[in-house]
Amino acid sequence: MSSRTNTRLADLFRLAGWSKGELARLVNRRAAASGCPQLATDTSRVRRWIDMGEIPRDPVPELLATLFTERLGRVVTIEDLGLRRPGRAGDELSLRGVPWPARRTAAVLTEFTGMDLMLNRRGMVGAGAALAAGSALSDAMYDWLRAVPGGSPAADRFDDGAGFDRYEAAPAGVEEVEALEQSVEIFRAWDAARGGGLQRKAVVGQLNEVGGMLAYRNPPALQRRLWGVAANLAVLAGWMSHDVGLEPTAQKYFVIAAHAAREGGDRPRAGEAMSRAARQKVHLGRPDEALDLMELARAGMGDEALPRTRAMLATIEAWAHASMGRGREMRRTLGEAEELFVSHDGNVPPPSWMQMFDEADLYGMEALAYRTLAEHDPSAAPVAERYARRALALRDGGKARSRLFDQISLASACLLGDNPEEADRTARLALAGMGENSSHRTWDRLREMYRLTGRYGGHEGIAALREEMAEHFPERLRAGLASADGRLV
Repeated sequence: MSSRTNTRLADLFRLAGWSKGELARLVNRRAAASGCPQLATDTSRVRRWIDMGEIPRDPVPELLATLFTERLGRVVTIEDLGLRRPGRAGDELSLRGVPWPARRTAAVLTEFTGMDLMLNRRGMVGAGAALAAGSALSDAMYDWLRAVPGGSPAADRFDDGAGFDRYEAAPAGVEEVEALEQSVEIFRAWDAARGGGLQRKAVVGQLNEVGGMLAYRNPPALQRRLWGVAANLAVLAGWMSHDVGLEPTAQKYFVIAAHAAREGGDRPRAGEAMSRAARQKVHLGRPDEALDLMELARAGMGDEALPRTRAMLATIEAWAHASMGRGREMRRTLGEAEELFVSHDGNVPPPSWMQMFDEADLYGMEALAYRTLAEHDPSAAPVAERYARRALALRDGGKARSRLFDQISLASACLLGDNPEEADRTARLALAGMGENSSHRTWDRLREMYRLTGRYGGHEGIAALREEMAEHFPERLRAGLASADGRLV
């Protein structure tokens, strides 16, 4: 192959398993169905796209993105295929080439959400892509997050949407932006109560519309508010995607959210978006990468973040340390989190995206950190129990998913602390609430607890609990229960 080979397209082509002739025929069929019967692609042209880096004319790149998305069961954009023409908005949806200009962020946002929605409609959403390493994320975005956005004001960096599709969007007005801001609060509350599975598609659709609105020359103040809406919706889309196991999709939404927050001038929101990616990494068993991302998130926030925001970030860092068995670092970081939390000035209202982090969430994260450390140091188990009980005592009815996490942390800490009777009681409370939640993460945590019950094979109550849990586990997790370990992978 020559040095001009489109390696992105070549890699995805091999992954899809088509022949060049098959791909040519699929493009022609899809073009005819889309109202372009005159388009005639053949094997030699496909070879030139791959081996010579030739960029096909419109609408072929979009058709190819759709075909690869359907084939692979995950979002594949024009940028992923390496088919964006130089100088066009939306150039390269990757972790390289930052900072993105505002037009590019809006274009990337709109295209990615559009492809995600297409997968939803066809029932083909999958997780068939690799997560970028934490170091790749942090290396790519570190300088960008610290830099002050340059150039002319955000509104002046637009050219009325030329160069990418608007998806029939219209200019935004004050009432529309206010309605969008209210919808974010509704979606956020729903996610906390029921998990990300049921409303993810609605959030992605709303974000897609906002991306179109951002293509227009709105007044600067209104444009900043729109970027804030985009950042909030992108974080929600990412968190909901993570909640249902769509990990690469979640990561891209967190990156988009960081870009959108920076365009809106909200450095703390950009840093918090990256902290979500860090929390995702800890959940997936990559705490070292999470710590890299937390360094990035802190640097991105600068001195603008409120104490309570910094406290939340400290709890994520502490969880990462606990996952690595670093008890001293974990305790030190949790101590910082507590000091920051109580130092918050009650007369300064937190941003809307921080209002979900209250005292119960602080205790819940402390319980999770100590419960995680207890796998390395059993003396941490009683402390985890104490924090979990504090969190449960403060949980309101609107955070059913968090209550489940607290119950699982408590039951797991009891198992690690040699208190099987209390573990049995609390685990059954968690199991009773699982059916009302669409969060896959709760099942992942429950699987970890199931692993811990293995040490009590002779305990009658725990043996019955294990049987009941096995019956209730989703099919996707039952195979892992038979393994001796059952850890997350």
